[in-house]
Amino acid sequence: MRFYETVLSSIGIAKTATEEWEDFAFYQGDEPTTGLHIGFCAWSHEDVERFWQTGVDAGYESDGEPGMRPEYGDTYYGGFLLDPDGNSVEACFHDGMVRGSYVDHLWIRVPDLDATAGFYEELSPFTGFALRSRPTGRVQFKGAGASFSLVDDERPNTRNLHIAFGSDASDAIKNDTVDAFHAAAIAAGYADNGAPGERPQYHPGYYAAFVLDPAGTNVEVVCHNRN
Repeated sequence: MRFYETVLSSIGIAKTATEEWEDFAFYQGDEPTTGLHIGFCAWSHEDVERFWQTGVDAGYESDGEPGMRPEYGDTYYGGFLLDPDGNSVEACFHDGMVRGSYVDHLWIRVPDLDATAGFYEELSPFTGFALRSRPTGRVQFKGAGASFSLVDDERPNTRNLHIAFGSDASDAIKNDTVDAFHAAAIAAGYADNGAPGERPQYHPGYYAAFVLDPAGTNVEVVCHNRN
């Protein structure tokens, strides 16, 4: 956790709970998440450089010095570090970013690209993330302010990952959406990992359901009911 406290604070992402940074949370468990790439939002080249330099100065390993990455876009500027579990962690800046989220994108490496992409296509009406592109070896899904890509390459697959899709009840995801997500996933043959219901251990009004995608990721749709 010290890694994330150190590098995220350098770009103005403050911890809001014991182990949470708004839409990113770090939990101690039996097995760590590995094989993940996560890109956090920075709002200038200088932010990206400060993120990377802060991590290197703290003794963390570089995974790519700050610079332009034209393969991702004409204005894409990123810097990369490795966290203590070997996950690739990036601060990025580009002209397609939308304020309101700290996470710009995820890259999730999966053993069966077509099967896993089919899961997210099937359930996109409930997650809010629609299929955007299929470059070679990758399938990208895009939401209102972020994206995630399923990747098939030479690196180890992502393991022990939990993704939650959600919003407050005033927005697109409501309790009925949670119910419909779970019902659609089970009807399509995917594995249940937690039926729709209240989870007051997270906060009053937290209503969620969980299923497993074909790669074993714990996928949640949640309505926070904070209003």
